[in-house]
This record gives sequence, C-alpha cells and structure tokens, in this order.
Amino acid sequence: MSIRFSPRTPLTCAALLMLPLLAHGQQSATTEPVADSGSSSQWALGAGVGVERSPYAGYGNRTRALPLLMYNGPRFRLLGTTADLKLGAVGPVGFSLRAQYADEGYEGSDAPILNGMEKRKGGFWLGGAALWRNPYADLSLEWLADASGNSHGQTVKLRAEHRFKSGRFTLVPYLGVNWMSSDYVDYYFGVRSNEVRAGRAFYQGSSTANLVGGLRTDWQMTSSQSLFLDLRVTRFGSGITDSPLVDRSSAAGVRAGYLYHF
Repeated sequence: MSIRFSPRTPLTCAALLMLPLLAHGQQSATTEPVADSGSSSQWALGAGVGVERSPYAGYGNRTRALPLLMYNGPRFRLLGTTADLKLGAVGPVGFSLRAQYADEGYEGSDAPILNGMEKRKGGFWLGGAALWRNPYADLSLEWLADASGNSHGQTVKLRAEHRFKSGRFTLVPYLGVNWMSSDYVDYYFGVRSNEVRAGRAFYQGSSTANLVGGLRTDWQMTSSQSLFLDLRVTRFGSGITDSPLVDRSSAAGVRAGYLYHF
C-alpha cells in the first residue's frame, strides 16, 4: 500500500479538515474551555507496559514499562508524556496546544542492521490538537513539529473512534492515518552516505502515511480503580517500507495498565 503526500499536504489537510469543524461549531459559537471533567479536577496514578513490534529488521519487540500520571482539569490535561493546554471550544469542537515527548530513536547496537548507524534521538514535540465529539464518531486532528531539532520533522494524525459502554466495560474501536514529513522519515529510516555498507544502501526518506487501527477497552473495577488494554496494528507507508532498515510492512502492539483515580 502506497500513500504519498506533497510537502504542503500537512497544512493543506489541516486547513481543509478544520473548515467543516469550525463551520459546524459556529452555529452555537461558544468559547467554553475544553473540560471533560467540568469545573473540577481529576487525578490518577498508575503503571503501564507497552510491547510493540519494531519495523527495523532484526530488532524484535520494543517493551516499555513506566509509571503513569494523569491530570485533567478545566484548563490543563496531562496523560503520560503528553500535556495539553485547553484553549476553548467552538460548539462541539475543542482546541488545545500540545506538548509531547516521544522516544522514537535507536542506538546502533539495537539490531545488526543498525550497526554502524549514527544514533537517532527521540525528542520533544509541540503543536496543536482539535477534537470534534459527535454521536457517530469522535474525530481528532493533531499537528506536531519537532521542537528539539533532531529530525526537524512534522507529523499530522487524524483519528476516528466510537465508544461503546456496557456496565463497567468500555470498548473503543478506532481507525486513523498518521502522516510523517520527509524530514521525519529520513531521520529515523534514512541511510546517510557515511552509513552505507554491504546490504544497507543509501536511502533518503520521503513523506509517507501509516494506517493505524485498533481496539481499546477499559474495565472500571471500582469507583476509583480501572484497568485498560489497547490492541493495535500499524500498516507502514511506502516511505518506511522502502527503507533498507525495514523488513516488514506492518506491526502489532499492545498496551496495558492500571490507574487509581482520586
């Protein structure tokens, strides 16, 4: 599967997507803050673990375990490594400024195909997000740019999900498209001239898009305790699969954790 965009696509896509959202929201033209928790604040502490198949040849699975801190208030929201400053809402559409840390890099010793490659670092990302809640599917749009200057890349993520609730269980199937700029793809999946060797040709990454689908479930054990499980599959775009560092077209992942709500 090949999905390609021109360099101007992220801004154009974002503008086209936001126009119908704003037009819909201007019918009621409210400026209330995005506040899932109303005027009160909610806290939660817990722990989570994630296992995901790496696209790099011979890398195997990436496993991460970390403590979880969640806060949701009228103006600010924090979940793990993502923080949002809520700007307000226009009708059913909420807007926020977003800061995020993403550990997406690798070391040359992580896999044989990466031996001799220069280290690729994770980074801090800054941008904005919008969420349109409606009876059919919640639509979210996110644009982020690499503020740490490692990749100089940009990403745009569009996702649709629908929530089904039955007793203490909540099921949320979702489907999305994650676009990555050529700078992003080149930094994480490109091969520089000084990194070329037998079996690893020079490669300059191009912008691409991944398809992501999955199912998230939450179990409210008690009024203050919950468990979550997130299963997902990512279909990589051609800008990634064409890289000599990559040996698969898709990868599955699972995340699970526990939260105690205050």
